[in-house]
Amino acid sequence: MVFTYKIIKNAISKEQASFIYNYFLLKREAVRFLYDKKFLKEKETLYMFGTWDDPQVPNVYSHYGDFVMETLLKQMLPIMKKKSKLDLIPTYSYARIYEKGSILKKHIDRSSCEISTTLNLGGDPWSIYLKVKTKEIEIKLSPGDMLIYSGCTLDHWRKKFEGKICAQVFLHYIKKNGKYDGIDNLDNRPLLGLPHPTRISLDLI
Repeated sequence: MVFTYKIIKNAISKEQASFIYNYFLLKREAVRFLYDKKFLKEKETLYMFGTWDDPQVPNVYSHYGDFVMETLLKQMLPIMKKKSKLDLIPTYSYARIYEKGSILKKHIDRSSCEISTTLNLGGDPWSIYLKVKTKEIEIKLSPGDMLIYSGCTLDHWRKKFEGKICAQVFLHYIKKNGKYDGIDNLDNRPLLGLPHPTRISLDLI
């Protein structure tokens, strides 16, 4: 089956989206304090708290494998299977809090992102764009809405963000018995919830 993309309105409730959004804002504030006050010194420790050093979108807070986001990754698996009509295996989650001026350049994802989502947690609206064949498609999501897309084959991007703040979580999956099964399960980690240094391969982002 060839899957391209699907929009899921109210994939999670607005109440759950708001809770996760406010949790992530609070975490960002606390981690910024820990950075600034030098409570966090070792790079390996910082992996557990998130970073402002993601080269894809620099100077905004992001976190690979946050416990809440990894729980959401598992929670959404039955919905992902139903809506995509694919048997899927979770790989990893990645969340960001974008700020005014952020740009997500046109790209495709690595193999652990065979079937991906972006789920709007809250903040100001910010469209995501897909290139499907020769057509560019603009997709607008409200908090709780989710876009499922073929991350390894579809170019996707966001234009310059003109709002103040926007929080999104990416949830990534691979096809069971597909070409990445056995290679990218759990993104090469022993367990969900572990930071990316635990990956067998260190091709991280």
